[in-house]
Amino acid sequence: MNRRKPPPLPLIDQPPAERADAARNRQRLVEAALRIVATHGVAGLALDEVAREAGVGVGTAYRRFGDVGALAYALLEEHEVRFQEAFLAGPPPLGPGAPPDERIRAFVIALLDLQEEQWDLRLLAVKKAALGYASGPYPTYHLHLTRLIEDLGRGLDAPYVASVLLALLTPNVLDHQRRVLALDPERIRHGIETVLAGLL
Repeated sequence: MNRRKPPPLPLIDQPPAERADAARNRQRLVEAALRIVATHGVAGLALDEVAREAGVGVGTAYRRFGDVGALAYALLEEHEVRFQEAFLAGPPPLGPGAPPDERIRAFVIALLDLQEEQWDLRLLAVKKAALGYASGPYPTYHLHLTRLIEDLGRGLDAPYVASVLLALLTPNVLDHQRRVLALDPERIRHGIETVLAGLL
């Protein structure tokens, strides 16, 4: 029996179709937020301040983003779309064409690198997003890993194992490991590699 081709993975939530003025306001808010981050760091991000910097009403900022977590995801959007395009359609082993175990490892390590590159914004996005793991790219990551784990053909509970692997990479966990446990990035990376070796 032919295996049914799975539906394509959704990319990170894209902005809905907007009127021209709404799209301009969104762009102004994003640019203002980037200026604030460049000057004051992520700690300076607040929707009220971003609205003032952008020259739009505070209500407009809240209607567009809802909370500062959603704004943080908007600032991550360009990098996130590139990452998702890489694991959906880029060259192997991150993209299609490599065995599933190699793709799983490549995905986990690439996601760890991405978290480290955008540390403060990703931490803010996860901490402040109203829907937590249901926000941003997590559902796409989980579905992608679940399919790769199923392709291993080892009878693993793929959705559960995918959630465990992603738990190792959540900004909150990595932040705790760094600040509270005082684990350096190399030690964290070695630990993740050890877990992957045991699984794969």
